[in-house]
Amino acid sequence: MWLHYAATTQALPVVCSADAPAYRIETLAMTHRLLLLCPLLALAACQPTPSPSAQTTTDNASATPAATSRWSRAVSWDGDINACRQGQPSVQCLQDAMRGGGASPAAIAAAGELSVNGELTYVSAWHERDGIGVATVTYPFRANTNQGTLLVDSAGRRIDVDAIPTQDNAAQDPVAQAVLQSHPGAMPFAPAQAAGTAALDQGGVRLLYRTPLRQCHACADVGQLQVAYDFDAKRVFLGRQTIAP
Repeated sequence: MWLHYAATTQALPVVCSADAPAYRIETLAMTHRLLLLCPLLALAACQPTPSPSAQTTTDNASATPAATSRWSRAVSWDGDINACRQGQPSVQCLQDAMRGGGASPAAIAAAGELSVNGELTYVSAWHERDGIGVATVTYPFRANTNQGTLLVDSAGRRIDVDAIPTQDNAAQDPVAQAVLQSHPGAMPFAPAQAAGTAALDQGGVRLLYRTPLRQCHACADVGQLQVAYDFDAKRVFLGRQTIAP
C-alpha cells in the first residue's frame, strides 16, 4: 500500500512577503521534514493487522477460565479418606487425609480448587489423549455418579464433559433439543464415556463423548447424547457441539 504525498513538495503558505528569505527558508525546512516523515507513515500503514477470522471463539459454557496452576499427572491421587466420613466432611479434612496418604502438593491444591459449593472433589487419575489432559475426578460423598471427567487444554482450561444440555437448558442447542425431544421423559445420566477422536483441519483434534439417556437412574438406556470437544493444533479448546446420532 503506497501513500501519495507528492503534494507535500509544494511550499507551505507564508503569511509574510514571498521575498522575505528567512520565511522562505523556514518553509523549505518544514517541507523537507514532511518529506522525511511521509515514507515512515507509509511503512506503518503497510503493517498487517490481525484478521477477525483468526480469532478463536471459545465456548465457555462448560469450561473454566485459564487456570493459574497447570495440571499434570502430579495432581492425581487415590487413597483412603475414611477419616472424613465421620461428622461433617470438610475441605480441610480431605486435604489432611490426602497429605497423610502421601499426596503431592499439586494434588492437594487441585482438591482445594475443585471442592466448591460444599462438594468435596479430588483428581483420582490422569492421562493424556492426543495431547489433551484427561483428569478423572472423584466425588467421594455423592450418593450416585461418584466420578466424572475434566478435559484440560494447553492453556489450563478445564472442560467438564458432564456439563451437557438437558431438557431445561437445550433451547440454544437445536441438535440436543431434537435428540432429547425424540426420547420423551428421558434425560442424560452422567458420567459421559469417551467415544473416539477425529482429526480436524490444520492439526486440530476432536474428542467425542457420549452420555446415555434414561428415564431413571436404574432404567435401561433409550438413546445417547454425543458431544464433540474441539481443540486446535496447539491444543487450545475451541468449543463444543452436539453431534446428531
